[in-house]
Amino acid sequence: MNLLFDLSVAVAILLLGASVGSFLNVVVYRIPAGLSLLYPPSRCPKCLTPLRKRENVPVLGWLWLKGRCAHCGTPISVRYPLVEGVTGLLYLLTFWLFGWSWLTLGYWLFLSWLLALALIDLDTMTLPNPLTQSGLVIGLGFQAALGLLTTGTLTGAIHQLMYGMVGVVVGLWLVEIISLVGTITLGQTAMGAGDAKLAAMMGAWLGWKYLLLAGFLACLVGSLIGGGAIALGILNRRQPMPFGPFLALGALLAAFWGEAMVATYMRIFFPLV
Repeated sequence: MNLLFDLSVAVAILLLGASVGSFLNVVVYRIPAGLSLLYPPSRCPKCLTPLRKRENVPVLGWLWLKGRCAHCGTPISVRYPLVEGVTGLLYLLTFWLFGWSWLTLGYWLFLSWLLALALIDLDTMTLPNPLTQSGLVIGLGFQAALGLLTTGTLTGAIHQLMYGMVGVVVGLWLVEIISLVGTITLGQTAMGAGDAKLAAMMGAWLGWKYLLLAGFLACLVGSLIGGGAIALGILNRRQPMPFGPFLALGALLAAFWGEAMVATYMRIFFPLV
């Protein structure tokens, strides 16, 4: 009975995450284009024919259509079901790590914002203000609510809110420092203003400590991938590369395993503290 219940919960969370991923595909396409998120309903971008209900089912709809519009035959990018599937798996992983908790609900929201911003940055090299700003405000609201729920006091809510606000300030400073170092090293502007706003949003959700970890991980992974791409001739030294996806990845790792990473670091380098 417990196994059946656990499987039912897992399937429900996968479906929820995949459905959110389907909406994120809409967000990623429409916000940079200045289109409404609600109207018109999902349709083929070429022939503009609205999708039927069964064609709109996350992942399965794409498989049903065999990756093509049923009306004009235009190929539908495989990224759509991949985003839906990855979102579902991330939602399930979040639940597996944090269980029935307010952190699970909060991090579901946080991950949704990170995914949307990372994909938009990959597509357009921009990080839209409506997403970074709304994510920051919701992140601070989450911190205040978390403090209230865990302590049951207004003081606890204010303390947790201040923790998030310090994270916002540190996020802005962190990216400014990274940008300055990158600009001096490369001899050209290294990062855009959107990266600082994304880091500030991350700070609202993670607090200053895990934000610093996320920034370190983003720089590490970005350097490895960027350096490898340059070495292989895929990129040249002057070619811009979006940093938002690396920040998003660093934030995800810090949110999921930040406590274990910090504890391991302290145990290795400061064993007597």
